[in-house]
Amino acid sequence: MRRASLLLLTSLATSALEAQSAQRARPAATPYVPGAEWEHRTPDAAGMDAARLADAIEFAKKSEARAPRDMEEAHYRSFGREPFGQVIGPLKPRGEPSGVVVRGGYLVASWGEPDRVDITHSVTKSMVSATVGLAVDRGLIPSVRDTVWKSQAPIYPLRLQAPSEPGSTMGHGMFLEPFATPHNRRITWDDMLRQTSDWEGTLWGKPEWADRPAQDASTWKTRARNAPGTVYEYNDVRVNALALASTNVWRRPLPEVLRDYLMEPIGASRTWRWYGYDNAWIILDGRPVQVVSGGGHWGGGLYINAWDMARFGLLTQRRGVWGDKRILSEEWVKQSLTPTTPQPTYGYMNWFLNTDRQWMSNAPASAFGHVGNGTNLIFVSPEQDLVVVVRWIENGAINEFLGRMLGAIRP
Repeated sequence: MRRASLLLLTSLATSALEAQSAQRARPAATPYVPGAEWEHRTPDAAGMDAARLADAIEFAKKSEARAPRDMEEAHYRSFGREPFGQVIGPLKPRGEPSGVVVRGGYLVASWGEPDRVDITHSVTKSMVSATVGLAVDRGLIPSVRDTVWKSQAPIYPLRLQAPSEPGSTMGHGMFLEPFATPHNRRITWDDMLRQTSDWEGTLWGKPEWADRPAQDASTWKTRARNAPGTVYEYNDVRVNALALASTNVWRRPLPEVLRDYLMEPIGASRTWRWYGYDNAWIILDGRPVQVVSGGGHWGGGLYINAWDMARFGLLTQRRGVWGDKRILSEEWVKQSLTPTTPQPTYGYMNWFLNTDRQWMSNAPASAFGHVGNGTNLIFVSPEQDLVVVVRWIENGAINEFLGRMLGAIRP
């Protein structure tokens, strides 16, 4: 009897250990990701205080950006005053302040016009860097430490008609060579992604010195170059040079790359569009291709609704994984979140980091955001499992808005 009891106890203990082992071996449940429609959770079910959430949203609505809603007028009141400031890409009036709040992947709240497709300005830069990341993950770019020029085939601009006098342009280069100067040949992909390249030149009629030019005009064309990787400077001409380089590596228009390898896999709508400038056309493998811009500085860039922005934010919050699919590699997300030495609040474009809480003091140091003029913001806080899209809010109001939004999360 005693022996039978011992055998029974041994069997039960073994079964318990096997069950524990099986539990440890079983993969964790896949986090919820939205399908064609977002599944809704009440604030209470999402662990948020409804009144405080409503207060944060009301604050965002009342803090609308002061710039005109007509984007062309807004341009000529700001960047349009710079040298070579003419608009060369599409711009259209934008909508009212809008946003989306997602927690745990579930929709908690939305306001304004989240379905409206508007320009998102420099949030587009995160899409440019994503196309580079997708190329690195597939081995099209062996390493971000490689110099860019080695990967570049000759780039032939589209000509709508032949010269009226054949031979009259003899001696003028027929190809675009954005990385041909001694300085530019030293630039790596990492330098371009971190905006530390000090790339020199003119692209699509815009000299790099004309973007946010120095006060002293005598230095525009004469200043000494900084060694690549040593000095940070936010510059849209250089971003456009990166978009051109990525297009050349992919041998495809970047909107196709983004659609096939990122936007469709995360269930984005079919309404987003990515535009370049009217003069940004090349011949690529026998077909005309528009090279898209990395923002709306002179028009163009990504036009997108708030829902699709939130999907991209959720993808980056979950470090490149969507459900059971890996879209961006863990290594790429890690590099994107690694501070740039000369500018610790910047990772890869356009991942703004909250290093030492310098970017947004009301948010955790681990938070980050994809930011564009307007202001357009995809705010990501992994600690709170939170993604917030806020559009057309005054830049100076963002930190207070985030404080109110994060204050709505229950301990």
